[in-house]
Amino acid sequence: MSSKNNGAQGAIEKKAKEDRFQGHDYYNIDELLQEDHLLARDAVRSWVKQEVSPIIEEYSERAECPTHLFKGLAEIGAFGPSLPVEYGGGGMDEIAYGVIMQELERGDSGVRSMASVQGSLVMYPIFRFGSEEQKRKYLPKLGQGELIGCFGLTEPDYGSNPAGMVTNVRDDGDAYILNGAKMWITNSPVADIAVVWARDEEGAIRGMIVEKDMKGYSAPTIHGKWSLRASITGELVFEDVRVPKKNVFPEVKSMKGPLSCLSKARYGIAWGAIGAAMDCYDSALRYALERQQFGRPIGGFQLTQKKLAEMITEITKAQLLAWRLGTLANKGKATPAQISMAKRNNVNMALEVAREARQIHGGMGITNEYPVMRHLMNLETVLTYEGTHDIHLLITGMDVTGLNAFS
Repeated sequence: MSSKNNGAQGAIEKKAKEDRFQGHDYYNIDELLQEDHLLARDAVRSWVKQEVSPIIEEYSERAECPTHLFKGLAEIGAFGPSLPVEYGGGGMDEIAYGVIMQELERGDSGVRSMASVQGSLVMYPIFRFGSEEQKRKYLPKLGQGELIGCFGLTEPDYGSNPAGMVTNVRDDGDAYILNGAKMWITNSPVADIAVVWARDEEGAIRGMIVEKDMKGYSAPTIHGKWSLRASITGELVFEDVRVPKKNVFPEVKSMKGPLSCLSKARYGIAWGAIGAAMDCYDSALRYALERQQFGRPIGGFQLTQKKLAEMITEITKAQLLAWRLGTLANKGKATPAQISMAKRNNVNMALEVAREARQIHGGMGITNEYPVMRHLMNLETVLTYEGTHDIHLLITGMDVTGLNAFS
Protein backbone atom coordinates (compact mmCIF):
# COMPACT_ATOMS: atom_id res chain seq x y z
CA MET A 1 0.00 0.00 0.00
CA SER A 2 1.33 3.44 -0.88
CA SER A 3 2.12 6.04 1.77
CA LYS A 4 -0.72 8.12 0.35
CA ASN A 5 -3.19 5.28 0.92
CA ASN A 6 -1.74 4.69 4.38
CA GLY A 7 -2.37 8.32 5.25
CA ALA A 8 -5.93 8.25 3.92
CA GLN A 9 -6.73 5.10 5.88
CA GLY A 10 -5.26 6.64 9.02
CA ALA A 11 -7.47 9.70 8.61
CA ILE A 12 -10.55 7.49 8.34
CA GLU A 13 -9.59 5.60 11.50
CA LYS A 14 -9.01 8.85 13.41
CA LYS A 15 -12.42 10.16 12.40
CA ALA A 16 -14.01 6.86 13.40
CA LYS A 17 -13.16 7.50 17.03
CA GLU A 18 -15.35 10.60 17.02
CA ASP A 19 -19.10 10.22 17.52
CA ARG A 20 -20.30 11.90 14.34
CA PHE A 21 -23.68 10.17 14.30
CA GLN A 22 -26.52 11.90 12.48
CA GLY A 23 -30.10 10.63 12.68
CA HIS A 24 -31.60 8.86 9.68
CA ASP A 25 -35.23 9.54 8.82
CA TYR A 26 -35.85 8.59 5.20
CA TYR A 27 -39.66 8.87 5.47
CA ASN A 28 -39.79 12.09 7.52
CA ILE A 29 -41.20 10.24 10.53
CA ASP A 30 -40.12 13.16 12.71
CA GLU A 31 -43.19 14.95 11.37
CA LEU A 32 -45.30 12.35 13.20
CA LEU A 33 -43.60 13.06 16.52
CA GLN A 34 -44.57 15.73 19.00
CA GLU A 35 -42.21 18.44 20.18
CA ASP A 36 -41.61 16.76 23.55
CA HIS A 37 -40.65 13.53 21.76
CA LEU A 38 -38.05 15.38 19.70
CA LEU A 39 -36.72 17.28 22.71
CA ALA A 40 -36.35 14.07 24.72
CA ARG A 41 -34.66 12.28 21.85
CA ASP A 42 -32.22 15.09 21.13
CA ALA A 43 -31.34 15.49 24.80
CA VAL A 44 -30.57 11.78 25.16
CA ARG A 45 -28.67 11.74 21.86
CA SER A 46 -26.48 14.58 23.10
CA TRP A 47 -25.90 12.80 26.43
CA VAL A 48 -24.91 9.59 24.66
CA LYS A 49 -22.40 11.46 22.51
CA GLN A 50 -20.86 13.14 25.54
CA GLU A 51 -21.01 10.40 28.17
CA VAL A 52 -21.31 7.01 26.46
CA SER A 53 -19.54 7.05 23.10
CA PRO A 54 -16.13 8.20 24.41
CA ILE A 55 -15.90 5.33 26.91
CA ILE A 56 -18.07 2.46 25.73
CA GLU A 57 -15.52 0.64 23.57
CA GLU A 58 -13.03 0.55 26.44
CA TYR A 59 -15.61 -0.66 28.95
CA SER A 60 -16.84 -3.31 26.52
CA GLU A 61 -13.31 -4.50 25.84
CA ARG A 62 -12.69 -4.83 29.60
CA ALA A 63 -16.10 -6.49 30.13
CA GLU A 64 -16.85 -3.87 32.75
CA CYS A 65 -20.14 -2.09 33.41
CA PRO A 66 -19.90 1.73 33.51
CA THR A 67 -21.95 1.91 36.70
CA HIS A 68 -21.27 5.64 37.05
CA LEU A 69 -23.76 6.10 34.18
CA PHE A 70 -26.69 5.11 36.42
CA LYS A 71 -26.74 8.61 37.90
CA GLY A 72 -26.63 10.24 34.48
CA LEU A 73 -29.42 8.01 33.21
CA ALA A 74 -31.54 9.22 36.10
CA GLU A 75 -30.70 12.85 35.36
CA ILE A 76 -31.83 12.58 31.72
CA GLY A 77 -35.09 10.91 32.76
CA ALA A 78 -34.33 7.45 31.37
CA PHE A 79 -35.76 5.59 34.37
CA GLY A 80 -39.50 5.12 33.97
CA PRO A 81 -40.06 8.03 31.55
CA SER A 82 -43.72 7.06 31.00
CA LEU A 83 -44.54 6.59 34.69
CA PRO A 84 -46.19 9.40 36.69
CA VAL A 85 -43.92 12.13 38.06
CA GLU A 86 -45.30 11.67 41.59
CA TYR A 87 -43.89 8.13 41.58
CA GLY A 88 -40.44 9.00 40.26
CA GLY A 89 -41.20 8.77 36.55
CA GLY A 90 -41.00 11.31 33.76
CA GLY A 91 -44.72 11.77 33.09
CA MET A 92 -44.21 11.35 29.34
CA ASP A 93 -45.99 9.06 26.91
CA GLU A 94 -44.98 5.73 25.42
CA ILE A 95 -43.47 7.22 22.26
CA ALA A 96 -41.17 9.37 24.37
CA TYR A 97 -40.16 6.24 26.25
CA GLY A 98 -39.48 4.56 22.90
CA VAL A 99 -37.28 7.28 21.43
CA ILE A 100 -35.27 7.46 24.67
CA MET A 101 -34.59 3.72 24.46
CA GLN A 102 -33.67 4.14 20.78
CA GLU A 103 -31.02 6.74 21.56
CA LEU A 104 -29.60 4.78 24.48
CA GLU A 105 -29.21 1.63 22.38
CA ARG A 106 -27.63 3.68 19.65
CA GLY A 107 -24.89 4.13 22.25
CA ASP A 108 -24.91 0.53 23.46
CA SER A 109 -27.46 -2.22 24.08
CA GLY A 110 -26.04 -2.70 27.56
CA VAL A 111 -26.66 0.93 28.49
CA ARG A 112 -30.23 0.63 27.24
CA SER A 113 -30.58 -2.53 29.33
CA MET A 114 -29.42 -0.65 32.43
CA ALA A 115 -32.27 1.80 31.90
CA SER A 116 -35.02 -0.50 30.66
CA VAL A 117 -34.57 -3.00 33.48
CA GLN A 118 -34.74 -0.20 36.04
CA GLY A 119 -37.81 1.41 34.47
CA SER A 120 -39.80 -1.41 32.87
CA LEU A 121 -38.96 -4.40 35.03
CA VAL A 122 -38.51 -2.82 38.46
CA MET A 123 -40.32 0.52 38.64
CA TYR A 124 -43.23 -0.55 36.43
CA PRO A 125 -44.28 -3.64 38.45
CA ILE A 126 -43.97 -1.72 41.72
CA PHE A 127 -46.15 1.03 40.22
CA ARG A 128 -48.72 -1.34 38.74
CA PHE A 129 -48.92 -4.09 41.37
CA GLY A 130 -47.40 -2.60 44.52
CA SER A 131 -49.06 -1.13 47.57
CA GLU A 132 -49.06 2.62 48.10
CA GLU A 133 -46.44 2.11 50.81
CA GLN A 134 -44.19 0.22 48.39
CA LYS A 135 -44.60 2.87 45.72
CA ARG A 136 -43.72 5.72 48.06
CA LYS A 137 -40.79 3.87 49.59
CA TYR A 138 -39.04 2.66 46.43
CA LEU A 139 -40.12 4.48 43.27
CA PRO A 140 -38.73 7.98 43.90
CA LYS A 141 -35.32 6.58 44.83
CA LEU A 142 -35.33 4.27 41.81
CA GLY A 143 -36.27 7.16 39.52
CA GLN A 144 -33.42 9.26 40.90
CA GLY A 145 -30.90 6.46 40.61
CA GLU A 146 -30.39 6.32 44.40
CA LEU A 147 -31.48 2.68 44.30
CA ILE A 148 -30.64 0.20 41.53
CA GLY A 149 -33.00 -2.67 40.83
CA CYS A 150 -33.12 -5.96 38.96
CA PHE A 151 -35.83 -8.39 37.86
CA GLY A 152 -35.78 -12.04 38.87
CA LEU A 153 -37.86 -14.29 36.62
CA THR A 154 -35.63 -16.52 34.46
CA GLU A 155 -34.25 -19.61 36.19
CA PRO A 156 -31.41 -21.98 35.26
CA ASP A 157 -33.91 -24.56 33.92
CA TYR A 158 -36.79 -22.26 32.99
CA GLY A 159 -36.19 -19.55 30.41
CA SER A 160 -38.78 -19.62 27.63
CA ASN A 161 -41.13 -21.42 30.03
CA PRO A 162 -41.12 -19.13 33.08
CA ALA A 163 -44.34 -20.67 34.39
CA GLY A 164 -42.32 -23.76 35.26
CA MET A 165 -40.35 -21.85 37.90
CA VAL A 166 -39.29 -23.73 41.01
CA THR A 167 -38.29 -20.71 43.12
CA ASN A 168 -40.80 -20.78 45.95
CA VAL A 169 -42.07 -19.12 49.09
CA ARG A 170 -43.73 -20.59 52.17
CA ASP A 171 -45.81 -18.72 54.70
CA ASP A 172 -44.08 -17.99 58.01
CA GLY A 173 -46.39 -15.67 59.88
CA ASP A 174 -45.57 -12.05 59.04
CA ALA A 175 -43.12 -13.08 56.32
CA TYR A 176 -42.49 -15.51 53.50
CA ILE A 177 -39.41 -17.76 53.38
CA LEU A 178 -37.94 -17.55 49.88
CA ASN A 179 -35.80 -20.29 48.31
CA GLY A 180 -34.54 -20.74 44.77
CA ALA A 181 -32.32 -19.22 42.12
CA LYS A 182 -32.63 -16.92 39.12
CA MET A 183 -30.26 -16.74 36.14
CA TRP A 184 -29.17 -14.16 33.53
CA ILE A 185 -30.26 -11.21 35.62
CA THR A 186 -29.17 -7.79 34.33
CA ASN A 187 -27.87 -5.46 37.07
CA SER A 188 -28.16 -8.12 39.81
CA PRO A 189 -24.58 -7.88 41.18
CA VAL A 190 -24.96 -4.12 41.75
CA ALA A 191 -28.68 -4.03 42.57
CA ASP A 192 -30.01 -2.76 45.88
CA ILE A 193 -33.37 -4.48 45.39
CA ALA A 194 -34.76 -7.27 43.25
CA VAL A 195 -38.31 -7.73 42.01
CA VAL A 196 -38.61 -11.50 42.35
CA TRP A 197 -41.31 -13.88 41.16
CA ALA A 198 -41.87 -17.11 43.06
CA ARG A 199 -44.50 -19.80 43.51
CA ASP A 200 -46.40 -19.91 46.80
CA GLU A 201 -47.70 -23.00 48.59
CA GLU A 202 -50.96 -22.87 46.63
CA GLY A 203 -49.13 -22.69 43.31
CA ALA A 204 -49.85 -18.99 42.67
CA ILE A 205 -47.11 -16.77 41.21
CA ARG A 206 -46.29 -13.99 43.66
CA GLY A 207 -44.14 -10.91 43.10
CA MET A 208 -42.10 -9.35 45.89
CA ILE A 209 -39.37 -6.82 46.58
CA VAL A 210 -36.24 -8.43 48.02
CA GLU A 211 -33.53 -6.20 49.44
CA LYS A 212 -29.88 -7.13 49.03
CA ASP A 213 -29.08 -6.98 52.74
CA MET A 214 -31.66 -9.65 53.61
CA LYS A 215 -29.93 -12.70 55.05
CA GLY A 216 -29.56 -15.54 52.54
CA TYR A 217 -29.57 -13.24 49.49
CA SER A 218 -26.62 -13.32 47.09
CA ALA A 219 -26.02 -12.17 43.51
CA PRO A 220 -22.85 -13.66 41.97
CA THR A 221 -21.63 -12.19 38.69
CA ILE A 222 -21.69 -14.21 35.46
CA HIS A 223 -18.32 -14.00 33.70
CA GLY A 224 -17.11 -14.94 30.23
CA LYS A 225 -19.74 -13.17 28.11
CA TRP A 226 -18.84 -12.31 24.51
CA SER A 227 -21.96 -10.15 24.23
CA LEU A 228 -23.35 -7.24 26.27
CA ARG A 229 -19.90 -6.97 27.79
CA ALA A 230 -20.56 -3.47 29.16
CA SER A 231 -23.67 -4.71 30.98
CA ILE A 232 -23.29 -6.51 34.31
CA THR A 233 -25.18 -9.79 34.49
CA GLY A 234 -25.51 -12.21 37.36
CA GLU A 235 -27.55 -14.70 39.29
CA LEU A 236 -29.90 -14.33 42.22
CA VAL A 237 -29.63 -17.00 44.91
CA PHE A 238 -32.09 -17.24 47.80
CA GLU A 239 -31.43 -19.48 50.77
CA ASP A 240 -34.19 -19.20 53.36
CA VAL A 241 -34.54 -15.46 52.76
CA ARG A 242 -37.14 -13.97 55.08
CA VAL A 243 -39.21 -11.51 53.03
CA PRO A 244 -41.69 -9.42 55.04
CA LYS A 245 -45.24 -9.70 53.74
CA LYS A 246 -45.34 -5.92 53.39
CA ASN A 247 -42.80 -6.42 50.56
CA VAL A 248 -45.13 -8.70 48.58
CA PHE A 249 -47.25 -7.23 45.78
CA PRO A 250 -50.89 -7.32 46.88
CA GLU A 251 -52.45 -6.90 43.43
CA VAL A 252 -51.22 -9.92 41.48
CA LYS A 253 -51.14 -13.70 41.98
CA SER A 254 -50.49 -15.09 38.50
CA MET A 255 -48.14 -15.04 35.51
CA LYS A 256 -49.99 -11.92 34.40
CA GLY A 257 -47.64 -9.97 36.65
CA PRO A 258 -44.26 -10.83 35.16
CA LEU A 259 -45.60 -11.16 31.61
CA SER A 260 -47.03 -7.63 31.66
CA CYS A 261 -43.61 -6.38 32.76
CA LEU A 262 -41.99 -8.23 29.88
CA SER A 263 -44.40 -6.60 27.44
CA LYS A 264 -43.32 -3.19 28.73
CA ALA A 265 -39.65 -4.07 28.34
CA ARG A 266 -40.11 -5.70 24.92
CA TYR A 267 -41.80 -2.55 23.71
CA GLY A 268 -38.69 -0.58 24.66
CA ILE A 269 -36.45 -3.10 22.91
CA ALA A 270 -38.49 -2.75 19.69
CA TRP A 271 -37.49 0.92 19.69
CA GLY A 272 -34.01 0.39 21.08
CA ALA A 273 -32.89 -2.01 18.37
CA ILE A 274 -33.55 0.69 15.78
CA GLY A 275 -30.91 2.82 17.47
CA ALA A 276 -28.28 0.09 17.18
CA ALA A 277 -29.20 -0.39 13.51
CA MET A 278 -28.99 3.32 12.79
CA ASP A 279 -25.55 3.53 14.38
CA CYS A 280 -24.29 0.66 12.23
CA TYR A 281 -25.84 2.16 9.09
CA ASP A 282 -24.49 5.62 9.88
CA SER A 283 -20.98 4.25 10.32
CA ALA A 284 -21.22 2.13 7.15
CA LEU A 285 -22.54 5.00 5.03
CA ARG A 286 -19.79 7.33 6.18
CA TYR A 287 -17.11 4.68 5.68
CA ALA A 288 -18.43 3.88 2.18
CA LEU A 289 -18.11 7.54 1.18
CA GLU A 290 -14.59 7.91 2.62
CA ARG A 291 -12.94 4.57 1.90
CA GLN A 292 -11.18 4.52 -1.49
CA GLN A 293 -10.66 1.40 -3.60
CA PHE A 294 -9.88 1.15 -7.31
CA GLY A 295 -9.63 4.92 -7.49
CA ARG A 296 -13.01 5.87 -6.03
CA PRO A 297 -15.15 5.59 -2.88
CA ILE A 298 -16.52 2.10 -2.31
CA GLY A 299 -19.95 3.71 -1.96
CA GLY A 300 -19.88 4.13 -5.74
CA PHE A 301 -19.97 0.39 -6.38
CA GLN A 302 -23.25 -1.35 -7.04
CA LEU A 303 -23.03 -4.03 -4.34
CA THR A 304 -22.17 -1.49 -1.65
CA GLN A 305 -25.11 0.66 -2.71
CA LYS A 306 -27.34 -2.43 -2.63
CA LYS A 307 -26.32 -3.07 0.98
CA LEU A 308 -26.87 0.53 2.04
CA ALA A 309 -30.21 0.83 0.23
CA GLU A 310 -31.53 -2.34 1.82
CA MET A 311 -30.29 -1.27 5.25
CA ILE A 312 -32.08 2.09 5.20
CA THR A 313 -35.20 0.43 3.78
CA GLU A 314 -35.39 -2.04 6.64
CA ILE A 315 -34.62 0.66 9.22
CA THR A 316 -37.43 2.79 7.80
CA LYS A 317 -39.91 -0.08 7.98
CA ALA A 318 -38.92 -0.72 11.60
CA GLN A 319 -39.32 2.97 12.43
CA LEU A 320 -42.86 2.97 11.06
CA LEU A 321 -43.69 -0.24 12.93
CA ALA A 322 -42.41 1.21 16.22
CA TRP A 323 -44.22 4.51 15.72
CA ARG A 324 -47.55 2.77 15.07
CA LEU A 325 -47.00 0.50 18.06
CA GLY A 326 -46.34 3.61 20.13
CA THR A 327 -49.61 5.23 19.08
CA LEU A 328 -51.45 2.05 20.06
CA ALA A 329 -49.60 1.90 23.38
CA ASN A 330 -50.59 5.50 24.15
CA LYS A 331 -54.23 4.45 23.76
CA GLY A 332 -53.76 1.31 25.84
CA LYS A 333 -54.43 -0.80 22.75
CA ALA A 334 -51.04 -2.38 22.07
CA THR A 335 -51.45 -6.13 22.58
CA PRO A 336 -48.68 -8.42 23.82
CA ALA A 337 -48.73 -10.16 20.43
CA GLN A 338 -48.25 -6.86 18.59
CA ILE A 339 -45.34 -6.03 20.88
CA SER A 340 -43.83 -9.47 20.20
CA MET A 341 -44.02 -8.89 16.46
CA ALA A 342 -42.24 -5.55 16.74
CA LYS A 343 -39.55 -6.86 19.09
CA ARG A 344 -38.84 -9.85 16.86
CA ASN A 345 -38.84 -7.92 13.61
CA ASN A 346 -36.81 -4.94 14.76
CA VAL A 347 -34.11 -6.87 16.59
CA ASN A 348 -33.66 -9.26 13.67
CA MET A 349 -33.53 -6.26 11.35
CA ALA A 350 -30.84 -4.62 13.48
CA LEU A 351 -28.78 -7.80 13.54
CA GLU A 352 -28.91 -8.09 9.75
CA VAL A 353 -27.99 -4.42 9.36
CA ALA A 354 -25.04 -4.89 11.69
CA ARG A 355 -23.83 -7.87 9.67
CA GLU A 356 -24.04 -5.96 6.40
CA ALA A 357 -22.35 -2.94 7.95
CA ARG A 358 -19.52 -5.18 9.14
CA GLN A 359 -18.95 -6.31 5.57
CA ILE A 360 -18.86 -2.75 4.24
CA HIS A 361 -16.18 -1.90 6.80
CA GLY A 362 -14.10 -4.85 5.66
CA GLY A 363 -11.34 -5.79 8.07
CA MET A 364 -11.82 -2.59 10.03
CA GLY A 365 -15.31 -3.77 10.88
CA ILE A 366 -14.01 -6.26 13.43
CA THR A 367 -11.98 -3.65 15.33
CA ASN A 368 -13.03 -1.27 18.07
CA GLU A 369 -12.23 1.66 15.82
CA TYR A 370 -15.87 1.34 14.76
CA PRO A 371 -18.98 0.41 16.78
CA VAL A 372 -20.25 -2.26 14.41
CA MET A 373 -18.78 -5.44 15.88
CA ARG A 374 -19.80 -4.40 19.40
CA HIS A 375 -23.38 -3.84 18.23
CA LEU A 376 -23.29 -7.13 16.33
CA MET A 377 -22.25 -9.09 19.41
CA ASN A 378 -24.76 -7.26 21.61
CA LEU A 379 -27.64 -7.87 19.24
CA GLU A 380 -27.02 -11.61 19.30
CA THR A 381 -28.13 -11.45 22.93
CA VAL A 382 -30.96 -8.97 22.36
CA LEU A 383 -32.32 -11.44 19.78
CA THR A 384 -32.61 -14.00 22.57
CA TYR A 385 -33.52 -12.19 25.78
CA GLU A 386 -36.99 -10.99 26.77
CA GLY A 387 -38.33 -13.83 24.62
CA THR A 388 -36.30 -15.56 21.91
CA HIS A 389 -36.69 -14.92 18.18
CA ASP A 390 -38.53 -18.22 17.76
CA ILE A 391 -40.78 -17.80 20.79
CA HIS A 392 -41.99 -14.43 19.50
CA LEU A 393 -42.68 -16.07 16.14
CA LEU A 394 -44.89 -18.64 17.88
CA ILE A 395 -46.68 -15.90 19.82
CA THR A 396 -47.63 -14.33 16.49
CA GLY A 397 -48.57 -17.74 15.12
CA MET A 398 -50.86 -18.41 18.07
CA ASP A 399 -52.42 -14.99 17.73
CA VAL A 400 -53.30 -15.40 14.06
CA THR A 401 -54.41 -19.05 14.22
CA GLY A 402 -55.83 -19.32 17.72
CA LEU A 403 -53.83 -22.54 18.18
CA ASN A 404 -51.22 -22.89 20.93
CA ALA A 405 -47.97 -24.43 19.67
CA PHE A 406 -46.32 -24.22 23.11
CA SER A 407 -48.07 -27.28 24.51
